Amino acid sequence: MVLVKVSDIKLNIDLDEKAAFEKALKIAGIKKENVRDGKIIKYSVDARHKDHIKKIYTVGLYVDKYGKNRKNVTVINHEKKYKPEITGNSKLNNSPVVVGFGPAGMFLGYMLAEYGYKPIIIERGSKVEERIKKVEKFWNTGELDTNCNVQFGEGGAGTFSDGKLNTGIKDKFNRIGFVLDTFVKFGADKNITYDAKPHIGTDILAKVVENMRKYIESKGGTFYFDTAFTGFATKEGKLESITLNGNEKMYTDICTLAIGHSARDTFEMLYENNVNMEQKPFAVGVRIEHKQSTINKSQYGFEDNRIGAANYKLTYNTSKNRGVYSFCMCPGGYVVNSASEKNKTVVNGMSYSKRDGENANSALVVTVTPKDFDGDSPLAGVEFQRKMEEKAYEIGQGFVPVQTYRDYKDNCPSVKIGNITPQIKGNYRLADLNAIFPEYINESLKEGIEYFGEKIKGYNDGDVILSAVESRTSSPVRIVRDENFQSNVYGLIPAGEGAGYAGGITSAAIDGLKIFEYITSKYKPVN
Repeated sequence: MVLVKVSDIKLNIDLDEKAAFEKALKIAGIKKENVRDGKIIKYSVDARHKDHIKKIYTVGLYVDKYGKNRKNVTVINHEKKYKPEITGNSKLNNSPVVVGFGPAGMFLGYMLAEYGYKPIIIERGSKVEERIKKVEKFWNTGELDTNCNVQFGEGGAGTFSDGKLNTGIKDKFNRIGFVLDTFVKFGADKNITYDAKPHIGTDILAKVVENMRKYIESKGGTFYFDTAFTGFATKEGKLESITLNGNEKMYTDICTLAIGHSARDTFEMLYENNVNMEQKPFAVGVRIEHKQSTINKSQYGFEDNRIGAANYKLTYNTSKNRGVYSFCMCPGGYVVNSASEKNKTVVNGMSYSKRDGENANSALVVTVTPKDFDGDSPLAGVEFQRKMEEKAYEIGQGFVPVQTYRDYKDNCPSVKIGNITPQIKGNYRLADLNAIFPEYINESLKEGIEYFGEKIKGYNDGDVILSAVESRTSSPVRIVRDENFQSNVYGLIPAGEGAGYAGGITSAAIDGLKIFEYITSKYKPVN
Protein backbone atom coordinates (compact mmCIF):
# COMPACT_ATOMS: atom_id res chain seq x y z
CA MET A 1 0.00 0.00 0.00
CA VAL A 2 1.27 3.50 -0.85
CA LEU A 3 0.32 7.00 0.21
CA VAL A 4 -0.70 9.28 -2.65
CA LYS A 5 -0.20 12.88 -1.56
CA VAL A 6 -2.25 15.50 -3.40
CA SER A 7 -1.11 19.05 -2.65
CA ASP A 8 -2.23 22.61 -3.37
CA ILE A 9 -5.96 21.83 -3.32
CA LYS A 10 -7.64 25.25 -3.37
CA LEU A 11 -11.21 25.61 -2.15
CA ASN A 12 -13.60 28.46 -1.51
CA ILE A 13 -14.01 29.26 2.17
CA ASP A 14 -17.55 27.85 2.31
CA LEU A 15 -16.30 24.34 1.45
CA ASP A 16 -14.97 21.78 3.92
CA GLU A 17 -12.72 18.71 4.22
CA LYS A 18 -15.20 16.50 2.39
CA ALA A 19 -14.82 18.71 -0.67
CA ALA A 20 -11.04 18.55 -0.29
CA PHE A 21 -11.14 14.73 -0.48
CA GLU A 22 -13.43 14.81 -3.49
CA LYS A 23 -11.13 17.19 -5.33
CA ALA A 24 -8.07 15.10 -4.36
CA LEU A 25 -9.65 12.02 -5.95
CA LYS A 26 -10.32 13.96 -9.13
CA ILE A 27 -6.81 15.45 -9.33
CA ALA A 28 -5.15 12.08 -8.69
CA GLY A 29 -7.51 10.16 -10.95
CA ILE A 30 -8.39 7.64 -8.25
CA LYS A 31 -11.80 6.01 -7.79
CA LYS A 32 -13.29 6.36 -4.33
CA GLU A 33 -13.78 2.58 -3.99
CA ASN A 34 -10.02 2.03 -4.48
CA VAL A 35 -9.07 4.16 -1.46
CA ARG A 36 -8.23 2.16 1.66
CA ASP A 37 -7.97 5.18 3.92
CA GLY A 38 -7.31 8.90 3.76
CA LYS A 39 -6.20 11.85 5.84
CA ILE A 40 -5.68 15.58 5.75
CA ILE A 41 -1.92 16.20 5.71
CA LYS A 42 -1.92 19.99 5.78
CA TYR A 43 -4.42 22.85 5.97
CA SER A 44 -3.91 26.59 5.74
CA VAL A 45 -5.68 29.75 4.62
CA ASP A 46 -4.37 31.92 1.81
CA ALA A 47 -5.64 35.43 2.61
CA ARG A 48 -3.22 37.43 0.49
CA HIS A 49 -6.12 38.56 -1.71
CA LYS A 50 -9.01 39.61 0.53
CA ASP A 51 -11.59 39.33 -2.27
CA HIS A 52 -10.43 35.83 -3.17
CA ILE A 53 -9.51 33.99 0.07
CA LYS A 54 -8.87 30.27 -0.35
CA LYS A 55 -8.54 27.27 1.91
CA ILE A 56 -5.49 25.25 0.91
CA TYR A 57 -5.37 21.49 1.61
CA THR A 58 -2.92 18.67 1.13
CA VAL A 59 -4.72 15.31 1.19
CA GLY A 60 -3.28 11.81 1.57
CA LEU A 61 -4.97 8.79 -0.03
CA TYR A 62 -3.92 5.23 0.80
CA VAL A 63 -4.19 2.88 -2.19
CA ASP A 64 -2.73 -0.49 -3.10
CA LYS A 65 -0.79 0.91 -6.04
CA TYR A 66 -0.47 4.07 -8.08
CA GLY A 67 1.46 4.55 -11.29
CA LYS A 68 0.23 7.82 -12.74
CA ASN A 69 2.27 11.01 -13.17
CA ARG A 70 0.20 14.07 -12.36
CA LYS A 71 0.85 17.63 -11.23
CA ASN A 72 0.73 18.20 -7.46
CA VAL A 73 0.65 14.44 -6.84
CA THR A 74 3.51 12.55 -5.18
CA VAL A 75 3.74 8.93 -4.07
CA ILE A 76 5.19 8.01 -0.70
CA ASN A 77 6.12 4.36 -0.42
CA HIS A 78 7.37 4.48 3.17
CA GLU A 79 6.09 7.04 5.66
CA LYS A 80 8.70 8.19 8.14
CA LYS A 81 7.76 7.22 11.68
CA TYR A 82 9.46 8.23 14.90
CA LYS A 83 10.50 5.00 16.58
CA PRO A 84 13.55 5.17 18.88
CA GLU A 85 15.54 2.07 19.74
CA ILE A 86 17.14 1.04 23.02
CA THR A 87 20.84 0.41 22.46
CA GLY A 88 22.30 1.04 25.93
CA ASN A 89 23.62 -1.77 28.09
CA SER A 90 24.60 -0.03 31.33
CA LYS A 91 22.48 -0.66 34.39
CA LEU A 92 20.73 2.13 36.26
CA ASN A 93 21.08 1.75 40.01
CA ASN A 94 17.93 3.82 40.57
CA SER A 95 15.00 5.04 38.52
CA PRO A 96 15.64 8.17 36.44
CA VAL A 97 14.15 11.35 37.89
CA VAL A 98 12.44 14.10 35.91
CA VAL A 99 12.02 17.46 37.67
CA GLY A 100 9.12 19.40 36.19
CA PHE A 101 6.09 18.20 34.25
CA GLY A 102 5.89 20.82 31.54
CA PRO A 103 6.28 19.80 27.87
CA ALA A 104 9.91 18.62 28.14
CA GLY A 105 9.23 16.66 31.32
CA MET A 106 5.94 15.31 30.03
CA PHE A 107 7.40 13.79 26.89
CA LEU A 108 10.55 12.56 28.59
CA GLY A 109 8.48 10.98 31.36
CA TYR A 110 6.02 9.51 28.86
CA MET A 111 8.74 7.85 26.79
CA LEU A 112 10.68 6.60 29.80
CA ALA A 113 7.49 4.98 31.12
CA GLU A 114 6.54 3.58 27.71
CA TYR A 115 9.91 1.87 27.36
CA GLY A 116 10.11 0.43 30.85
CA TYR A 117 12.36 2.89 32.69
CA LYS A 118 9.83 3.56 35.50
CA PRO A 119 10.54 7.29 35.89
CA ILE A 120 10.01 9.32 39.03
CA ILE A 121 8.52 12.72 38.24
CA ILE A 122 8.86 15.62 40.67
CA GLU A 123 6.51 18.59 40.30
CA ARG A 124 6.55 21.53 42.68
CA GLY A 125 2.92 22.38 41.84
CA SER A 126 -0.28 20.41 42.13
CA LYS A 127 -2.14 18.04 39.84
CA VAL A 128 -3.85 19.93 37.05
CA GLU A 129 -7.32 19.48 38.56
CA GLU A 130 -6.19 21.12 41.83
CA ARG A 131 -3.99 23.61 40.01
CA ILE A 132 -6.93 25.03 38.06
CA LYS A 133 -8.76 25.74 41.33
CA LYS A 134 -5.72 27.50 42.83
CA VAL A 135 -5.19 29.62 39.72
CA GLU A 136 -8.84 30.65 39.57
CA LYS A 137 -8.72 31.54 43.27
CA PHE A 138 -5.72 33.78 42.58
CA TRP A 139 -7.51 35.49 39.70
CA ASN A 140 -10.60 36.06 41.86
CA THR A 141 -8.97 37.03 45.17
CA GLY A 142 -5.32 37.86 44.50
CA GLU A 143 -4.22 35.11 46.91
CA LEU A 144 -1.10 33.63 45.28
CA ASP A 145 0.32 30.15 45.88
CA THR A 146 3.99 30.60 44.95
CA ASN A 147 4.42 26.89 44.22
CA CYS A 148 1.25 26.37 42.20
CA ASN A 149 0.11 29.06 39.79
CA VAL A 150 0.06 29.93 36.08
CA GLN A 151 3.81 29.20 35.88
CA PHE A 152 4.10 26.13 38.16
CA GLY A 153 2.10 22.92 38.33
CA GLU A 154 1.22 19.91 36.22
CA GLY A 155 1.50 20.76 32.53
CA GLY A 156 3.86 23.70 33.02
CA ALA A 157 3.28 27.30 31.98
CA GLY A 158 1.86 26.14 28.64
CA THR A 159 -1.26 24.75 30.32
CA PHE A 160 -2.55 28.30 30.82
CA SER A 161 -1.76 29.53 27.34
CA ASP A 162 -3.18 29.12 23.88
CA GLY A 163 -1.50 25.74 23.55
CA LYS A 164 0.20 26.80 20.32
CA LEU A 165 2.21 24.00 18.72
CA ASN A 166 3.80 25.59 15.67
CA THR A 167 7.59 25.63 15.64
CA GLY A 168 10.32 26.63 13.24
CA ILE A 169 12.84 23.93 14.19
CA LYS A 170 14.22 21.50 11.61
CA ASP A 171 13.01 17.92 12.03
CA LYS A 172 14.34 15.09 9.88
CA PHE A 173 13.30 12.39 12.39
CA ASN A 174 9.56 13.28 12.45
CA ARG A 175 9.68 14.12 16.14
CA ILE A 176 7.19 16.94 15.51
CA GLY A 177 4.69 14.50 14.02
CA PHE A 178 5.15 12.20 16.98
CA VAL A 179 4.52 15.03 19.46
CA LEU A 180 1.33 16.07 17.66
CA ASP A 181 0.09 12.48 17.35
CA THR A 182 0.74 11.93 21.05
CA PHE A 183 -1.32 14.97 22.01
CA VAL A 184 -4.15 13.57 19.86
CA LYS A 185 -3.77 10.17 21.52
CA PHE A 186 -4.43 11.81 24.87
CA GLY A 187 -7.37 13.97 23.86
CA ALA A 188 -6.41 16.83 21.54
CA ASP A 189 -8.35 17.40 18.32
CA LYS A 190 -6.88 15.63 15.31
CA ASN A 191 -6.72 18.91 13.38
CA ILE A 192 -3.49 19.81 15.21
CA THR A 193 -1.72 17.20 13.05
CA TYR A 194 -2.37 19.12 9.85
CA ASP A 195 -3.26 22.72 10.67
CA ALA A 196 -0.49 25.08 9.55
CA LYS A 197 -0.86 26.92 12.89
CA PRO A 198 -1.95 24.21 15.33
CA HIS A 199 -3.24 24.96 18.79
CA ILE A 200 -5.00 22.91 21.48
CA GLY A 201 -6.57 25.50 23.77
CA THR A 202 -6.33 25.78 27.54
CA ASP A 203 -9.58 23.92 28.19
CA ILE A 204 -8.50 20.86 26.17
CA LEU A 205 -4.83 20.94 27.15
CA ALA A 206 -5.61 20.49 30.84
CA LYS A 207 -7.39 17.19 30.10
CA VAL A 208 -4.59 16.04 27.78
CA VAL A 209 -2.06 16.62 30.58
CA GLU A 210 -4.16 14.67 33.06
CA ASN A 211 -4.51 11.76 30.63
CA MET A 212 -0.76 11.65 30.01
CA ARG A 213 -0.09 11.51 33.74
CA LYS A 214 -2.52 8.63 34.25
CA TYR A 215 -0.95 6.70 31.37
CA ILE A 216 2.55 7.20 32.77
CA GLU A 217 1.36 5.90 36.13
CA SER A 218 -0.17 2.84 34.43
CA LYS A 219 3.26 2.09 32.94
CA GLY A 220 5.11 2.20 36.25
CA GLY A 221 5.90 5.92 36.54
CA THR A 222 5.61 7.62 39.93
CA PHE A 223 4.61 11.24 40.59
CA TYR A 224 5.45 13.47 43.52
CA PHE A 225 3.26 16.58 43.35
CA ASP A 226 3.60 19.63 45.61
CA THR A 227 7.24 18.62 45.95
CA ALA A 228 10.17 20.97 45.38
CA PHE A 229 13.63 20.02 44.10
CA THR A 230 15.88 21.86 46.55
CA GLY A 231 19.37 20.35 46.22
CA PHE A 232 21.61 17.53 45.08
CA ALA A 233 24.72 15.60 46.14
CA THR A 234 27.55 14.08 44.14
CA LYS A 235 30.00 11.25 44.62
CA GLU A 236 33.25 11.06 42.70
CA GLY A 237 32.09 13.82 40.37
CA LYS A 238 28.75 12.21 39.51
CA LEU A 239 25.21 12.78 40.70
CA GLU A 240 24.38 10.50 43.64
CA SER A 241 21.14 11.92 45.05
CA ILE A 242 18.75 14.85 45.03
CA THR A 243 17.04 16.64 47.90
CA LEU A 244 13.29 17.29 48.00
CA ASN A 245 11.51 19.86 50.15
CA GLY A 246 14.75 20.73 51.89
CA ASN A 247 15.31 17.47 53.76
CA GLU A 248 14.18 14.38 51.82
CA LYS A 249 16.94 12.49 50.02
CA MET A 250 16.28 10.48 46.87
CA TYR A 251 19.02 8.44 45.19
CA THR A 252 19.27 8.55 41.42
CA ASP A 253 21.83 8.24 38.61
CA ILE A 254 20.04 10.65 36.29
CA CYS A 255 18.04 13.76 37.10
CA THR A 256 16.67 15.80 34.20
CA LEU A 257 15.93 19.42 35.04
CA ALA A 258 12.83 20.37 33.03
CA ILE A 259 12.16 23.18 35.46
CA GLY A 260 10.60 25.88 33.28
CA HIS A 261 11.65 29.48 32.69
CA SER A 262 10.27 30.84 35.98
CA ALA A 263 11.99 28.54 38.50
CA ARG A 264 14.11 31.36 39.86
CA ASP A 265 14.77 29.81 43.27
CA THR A 266 16.00 26.66 41.51
CA PHE A 267 18.30 28.71 39.29
CA GLU A 268 19.71 30.34 42.42
CA MET A 269 20.27 26.99 44.13
CA LEU A 270 22.05 25.57 41.08
CA TYR A 271 24.25 28.68 40.80
CA GLU A 272 25.19 28.47 44.48
CA ASN A 273 26.16 24.84 43.91
CA ASN A 274 28.48 25.72 41.00
CA VAL A 275 26.36 24.38 38.15
CA ASN A 276 27.57 26.21 35.04
CA MET A 277 25.07 28.79 33.82
CA GLU A 278 25.17 31.81 31.55
CA GLN A 279 23.10 34.85 30.65
CA LYS A 280 21.01 34.76 27.50
CA PRO A 281 18.92 37.27 25.53
CA PHE A 282 15.15 37.35 25.82
CA ALA A 283 12.41 39.97 25.37
CA VAL A 284 10.10 42.08 27.52
CA GLY A 285 7.10 44.28 26.86
CA VAL A 286 3.33 44.32 27.11
CA ARG A 287 0.19 42.48 26.10
CA ILE A 288 -1.76 44.37 23.46
CA GLU A 289 -5.52 43.87 22.99
CA HIS A 290 -7.66 44.65 19.94
CA LYS A 291 -11.19 43.64 19.12
CA GLN A 292 -11.00 40.30 17.30
CA SER A 293 -13.31 41.73 14.66
CA THR A 294 -10.66 44.39 13.89
CA ILE A 295 -8.00 41.74 13.30
CA ASN A 296 -10.41 39.63 11.21
CA LYS A 297 -11.32 42.63 9.07
CA SER A 298 -7.69 43.48 8.43
CA GLN A 299 -6.56 39.92 7.72
CA TYR A 300 -9.62 38.49 5.96
CA GLY A 301 -11.73 41.42 4.84
CA PHE A 302 -14.71 40.50 7.05
CA GLU A 303 -15.29 40.78 10.80
CA ASP A 304 -16.80 37.41 11.74
CA ASN A 305 -15.09 34.10 12.55
CA ARG A 306 -16.41 32.09 9.60
CA ILE A 307 -12.94 30.59 8.94
CA GLY A 308 -11.76 30.95 12.52
CA ALA A 309 -10.38 33.89 14.45
CA ALA A 310 -7.56 35.53 12.50
CA ASN A 311 -4.08 35.83 13.91
CA TYR A 312 -0.98 37.79 13.02
CA LYS A 313 2.79 37.77 13.34
CA LEU A 314 4.65 41.08 13.24
CA THR A 315 8.32 42.06 13.39
CA TYR A 316 10.15 45.38 13.22
CA ASN A 317 13.64 46.71 13.70
CA THR A 318 13.60 50.17 15.27
CA SER A 319 15.63 53.21 14.27
CA LYS A 320 17.95 52.39 17.18
CA ASN A 321 18.32 48.75 16.09
CA ARG A 322 16.03 47.17 18.67
CA GLY A 323 13.89 44.24 17.65
CA VAL A 324 10.15 44.59 18.34
CA TYR A 325 7.85 41.67 17.61
CA SER A 326 4.55 40.01 18.41
CA PHE A 327 4.75 36.77 20.36
CA CYS A 328 2.26 34.15 21.54
CA MET A 329 -0.67 35.78 19.73
CA CYS A 330 -4.00 34.59 21.16
CA PRO A 331 -6.99 35.05 18.83
CA GLY A 332 -10.22 35.41 20.75
CA GLY A 333 -8.22 35.06 23.94
CA TYR A 334 -7.62 36.47 27.38
CA VAL A 335 -4.77 38.27 29.11
CA VAL A 336 -3.97 36.41 32.33
CA ASN A 337 -2.24 37.48 35.54
CA SER A 338 0.67 35.02 35.61
CA ALA A 339 2.60 35.99 38.73
CA SER A 340 4.67 33.35 40.51
CA GLU A 341 6.32 35.52 43.19
CA LYS A 342 4.80 37.75 45.85
CA ASN A 343 4.46 41.47 45.09
CA LYS A 344 5.17 41.07 41.39
CA THR A 345 2.86 41.23 38.39
CA VAL A 346 3.34 39.29 35.16
CA VAL A 347 0.96 38.93 32.22
CA ASN A 348 0.58 36.19 29.63
CA GLY A 349 -2.07 35.26 27.08
CA MET A 350 -4.36 32.26 26.70
CA SER A 351 -7.20 31.08 24.50
CA TYR A 352 -9.79 28.38 24.84
CA SER A 353 -10.08 25.87 22.01
CA LYS A 354 -12.91 27.77 20.25
CA ARG A 355 -11.02 31.08 20.34
CA ASP A 356 -14.36 32.87 20.56
CA GLY A 357 -13.55 35.69 22.98
CA GLU A 358 -14.31 39.29 21.96
CA ASN A 359 -10.67 40.43 21.97
CA ALA A 360 -7.45 39.30 20.37
CA ASN A 361 -4.28 39.71 22.38
CA SER A 362 -0.59 39.24 21.80
CA ALA A 363 2.67 39.84 23.57
CA LEU A 364 4.38 42.83 21.99
CA VAL A 365 7.97 42.71 23.13
CA VAL A 366 11.39 44.28 22.72
CA THR A 367 14.60 42.27 22.56
CA VAL A 368 17.05 42.68 25.43
CA THR A 369 20.56 41.26 25.72
CA PRO A 370 23.08 40.81 28.52
CA LYS A 371 24.38 44.31 27.67
CA ASP A 372 21.14 45.64 29.17
CA PHE A 373 21.57 43.80 32.48
CA ASP A 374 23.36 45.04 35.59
CA GLY A 375 26.47 42.95 36.22
CA ASP A 376 27.84 39.74 34.81
CA SER A 377 26.12 37.23 37.12
CA PRO A 378 24.29 34.48 35.21
CA LEU A 379 21.21 35.57 37.15
CA ALA A 380 21.38 39.25 36.13
CA GLY A 381 18.57 38.70 33.61
CA VAL A 382 16.34 37.39 36.39
CA GLU A 383 16.89 40.59 38.37
CA PHE A 384 16.19 42.62 35.24
CA GLN A 385 12.79 40.89 35.01
CA ARG A 386 12.06 41.27 38.71
CA LYS A 387 12.52 45.05 38.74
CA MET A 388 9.88 45.53 36.07
CA GLU A 389 7.52 43.00 37.67
CA GLU A 390 7.82 44.80 41.01
CA LYS A 391 7.11 48.15 39.35
CA ALA A 392 4.07 46.69 37.55
CA TYR A 393 2.76 45.41 40.88
CA GLU A 394 3.36 48.80 42.47
CA ILE A 395 1.61 50.96 39.88
CA GLY A 396 -1.24 48.46 39.57
CA GLN A 397 -1.57 48.31 43.36
CA GLY A 398 -1.52 44.52 43.16
CA PHE A 399 -3.70 44.34 40.06
CA VAL A 400 -2.70 44.09 36.40
CA PRO A 401 -1.86 47.65 35.26
CA VAL A 402 -3.56 48.60 31.98
CA GLN A 403 -3.49 51.68 29.77
CA THR A 404 -4.91 52.81 26.47
CA TYR A 405 -2.37 53.19 23.71
CA ARG A 406 -3.37 56.85 23.33
CA ASP A 407 -2.34 57.59 26.92
CA TYR A 408 0.76 55.40 26.78
CA LYS A 409 1.96 57.30 23.70
CA ASP A 410 1.23 60.64 25.43
CA ASN A 411 2.95 59.61 28.70
CA CYS A 412 -0.09 60.17 30.89
CA PRO A 413 -1.96 57.74 33.18
CA SER A 414 -5.23 56.37 31.83
CA VAL A 415 -8.35 57.39 33.73
CA LYS A 416 -10.88 55.70 31.45
CA ILE A 417 -11.02 53.11 28.71
CA GLY A 418 -12.53 53.56 25.25
CA ASN A 419 -14.44 51.11 23.10
CA ILE A 420 -12.24 48.10 23.94
CA THR A 421 -12.89 46.48 27.31
CA PRO A 422 -9.89 44.61 28.73
CA GLN A 423 -10.45 40.85 28.61
CA ILE A 424 -8.31 39.83 31.58
CA LYS A 425 -8.27 36.88 33.97
CA GLY A 426 -7.63 38.66 37.27
CA ASN A 427 -8.38 42.19 38.39
CA TYR A 428 -6.89 45.17 36.58
CA ARG A 429 -6.32 48.85 37.30
CA LEU A 430 -5.73 51.85 35.03
CA ALA A 431 -2.18 53.20 35.29
CA ASP A 432 0.78 54.59 33.33
CA LEU A 433 2.91 51.77 31.91
CA ASN A 434 5.69 54.21 31.01
CA ALA A 435 6.78 54.02 34.65
CA ILE A 436 7.57 50.31 34.40
CA PHE A 437 10.16 50.22 31.64
CA PRO A 438 13.51 51.77 30.81
CA GLU A 439 12.98 54.53 28.27
CA TYR A 440 14.51 52.54 25.40
CA ILE A 441 11.78 49.90 25.79
CA ASN A 442 9.01 52.52 25.86
CA GLU A 443 10.46 54.21 22.77
CA SER A 444 10.81 50.89 20.95
CA LEU A 445 7.26 49.78 21.73
CA LYS A 446 5.74 53.06 20.57
CA GLU A 447 7.77 53.10 17.38
CA GLY A 448 6.86 49.47 16.72
CA ILE A 449 3.13 49.97 17.31
CA GLU A 450 3.07 52.92 14.91
CA TYR A 451 4.81 50.82 12.27
CA PHE A 452 2.45 47.86 12.81
CA GLY A 453 -0.46 50.27 12.33
CA GLU A 454 0.66 50.49 8.71
CA LYS A 455 0.38 46.70 8.39
CA ILE A 456 -2.87 46.10 10.27
CA LYS A 457 -5.52 48.79 10.11
CA GLY A 458 -6.51 49.83 13.62
CA TYR A 459 -3.44 48.35 15.29
CA ASN A 460 -2.35 51.77 16.64
CA ASP A 461 -5.81 53.15 17.45
CA GLY A 462 -5.94 55.16 20.65
CA ASP A 463 -8.42 52.84 22.40
CA VAL A 464 -6.18 49.78 22.04
CA ILE A 465 -5.43 48.27 25.47
CA LEU A 466 -1.94 47.56 26.81
CA SER A 467 -1.20 45.58 29.98
CA ALA A 468 2.05 44.76 31.76
CA VAL A 469 4.43 43.29 32.26
CA GLU A 470 5.14 40.56 29.68
CA SER A 471 8.52 39.43 31.02
CA ARG A 472 8.52 35.62 30.76
CA THR A 473 8.90 35.25 27.00
CA SER A 474 11.77 32.81 27.44
CA SER A 475 14.33 31.85 30.03
CA PRO A 476 16.80 34.58 31.05
CA VAL A 477 19.48 31.94 31.70
CA ARG A 478 20.98 28.92 30.00
CA ILE A 479 22.18 25.96 32.07
CA VAL A 480 25.23 24.87 30.11
CA ARG A 481 25.24 21.31 28.77
CA ASP A 482 27.60 19.37 26.48
CA GLU A 483 26.92 17.31 23.35
CA ASN A 484 25.67 14.48 25.58
CA PHE A 485 23.17 16.81 27.32
CA GLN A 486 25.19 16.70 30.55
CA SER A 487 25.79 19.72 32.76
CA ASN A 488 29.15 20.01 34.50
CA VAL A 489 27.61 17.74 37.15
CA TYR A 490 27.45 14.36 35.41
CA GLY A 491 23.94 12.94 35.68
CA LEU A 492 22.29 16.36 36.07
CA ILE A 493 20.72 17.06 32.67
CA PRO A 494 19.22 20.48 31.78
CA ALA A 495 16.18 20.31 29.48
CA GLY A 496 13.55 22.37 27.77
CA GLU A 497 12.68 26.04 27.79
CA GLY A 498 13.71 26.82 31.35
CA ALA A 499 17.20 25.49 30.76
CA GLY A 500 17.50 27.63 27.64
CA TYR A 501 17.12 24.94 24.96
CA ALA A 502 13.60 25.45 23.63
CA GLY A 503 11.08 28.16 22.83
CA GLY A 504 7.56 26.81 23.04
CA ILE A 505 5.55 23.67 23.73
CA THR A 506 6.62 21.63 20.71
CA SER A 507 10.34 22.46 20.80
CA ALA A 508 10.43 21.76 24.55
CA ALA A 509 8.68 18.41 24.01
CA ILE A 510 11.23 17.54 21.32
CA ASP A 511 14.09 18.42 23.67
CA GLY A 512 12.57 15.89 26.09
CA LEU A 513 12.56 13.30 23.30
CA LYS A 514 16.22 13.97 22.52
CA ILE A 515 17.17 13.40 26.15
CA PHE A 516 15.16 10.18 26.15
CA GLU A 517 17.14 9.06 23.11
CA TYR A 518 20.38 9.82 24.93
CA ILE A 519 19.31 7.88 28.03
CA THR A 520 18.32 4.84 25.96
CA SER A 521 21.66 4.96 24.15
CA LYS A 522 23.46 4.53 27.49
CA TYR A 523 21.18 2.57 29.79
CA LYS A 524 18.82 -0.39 29.62
CA PRO A 525 15.34 -0.29 31.22
CA VAL A 526 14.86 -0.70 34.96
CA ASN A 527 14.15 -4.30 36.03
